[in-house]
Amino acid sequence: MLYYLHLLSGSFIGFNVFRYITFRSVGAALTALFISWIFGRPTIGMLRRLKMGQPIRGKEEVRHLADLHGAKAGTPTMGGLLILSALLGSCLLWAVPTNRFLWICLGGTTALGALGFWDDYLKVVQKKSAGIPGRVKLLVQAAVALVAGVLLLGNPETGREASKVAVPFLKSISRIELGWAALPFFLLVVMGSSNAVNLTDGLDGLAIGCSIGVALVFAVFSYVAGRPDWSSYLFVPHVRGADELAVFCAALLGASIGFLWYNCHPAEVFMGDTGSLALGGAFGLLSISIGQELLLVVAGGIFVLEALSVMIQVASFRLTGKRVFAMAPLHHHFELKGWGESRVTVRFWILSLLCGLLALSSLKLR
Repeated sequence: MLYYLHLLSGSFIGFNVFRYITFRSVGAALTALFISWIFGRPTIGMLRRLKMGQPIRGKEEVRHLADLHGAKAGTPTMGGLLILSALLGSCLLWAVPTNRFLWICLGGTTALGALGFWDDYLKVVQKKSAGIPGRVKLLVQAAVALVAGVLLLGNPETGREASKVAVPFLKSISRIELGWAALPFFLLVVMGSSNAVNLTDGLDGLAIGCSIGVALVFAVFSYVAGRPDWSSYLFVPHVRGADELAVFCAALLGASIGFLWYNCHPAEVFMGDTGSLALGGAFGLLSISIGQELLLVVAGGIFVLEALSVMIQVASFRLTGKRVFAMAPLHHHFELKGWGESRVTVRFWILSLLCGLLALSSLKLR
């Protein structure tokens, strides 16, 4: 809502800065960061009082947690509430409230966060790791992607660009036209991204640390996509109004950094499915909003590798009865190979940073 302060620039020229996306993006990042810091400790205390502790998942994981992580059972989960609160509060304060892309991403992220909260709540109450049945999760994720896709493709102002997929690193084939076939593609992107981040959330600070780089990359691409001069110069498809998503990405960045303060090893709180499903969904929704779905594969390379490791492990075991990895997802494989938890996390962060730099290098100068 602070955007409208620029209307007072006639009285004081300084209010004009609230028109600038760069200024509001920095404000959104700092606001989300401070919300996370200020409310982090009270939120963790509340979750402890409500006994919202992380349940243990069966014999193999009991042994795994005991040997590699120590006593993590009982650490508060549902910390994703802190991420979502910081994101929502910051966006409502700094973003333009009439921007359609903002509400598609914010609404979808909140819906997936609610799905994750329901899943976490059932796990805590039932003292089991089952939670919501997998098919129900997929159905809700598909519904979120479907609604977002219809809103983008069905709108005359956004439909033409939304049906095209940008191809990173290539000038000759810059975009692929999918038409309404983009709709099932959107489902694949949002569902895949949401579940990939969920699979990555297995070590202290791992998923949230990798999310920081992805949020930064999409902040840059959203801003460039919304600027006709910059997008033309850098060969990024122009999407009118998408630059406002830079504020959303900045808020996500600030919220993630703030949450990492409490989630780094040894974690005081876990994000749970409340956070992981929402974060992954946010990245998927951002990518379909600006037509950069393939860029998400590059920027979120760690998430892709984690998801692939699970698919390869399952396929190999069902077809041959043998396991490719010591344990899936991939981060557990390296733990069982002797890497400490902090070493795995930091090295994955480094790889995630490299993925982000590779994604940024796809910006093509004329």
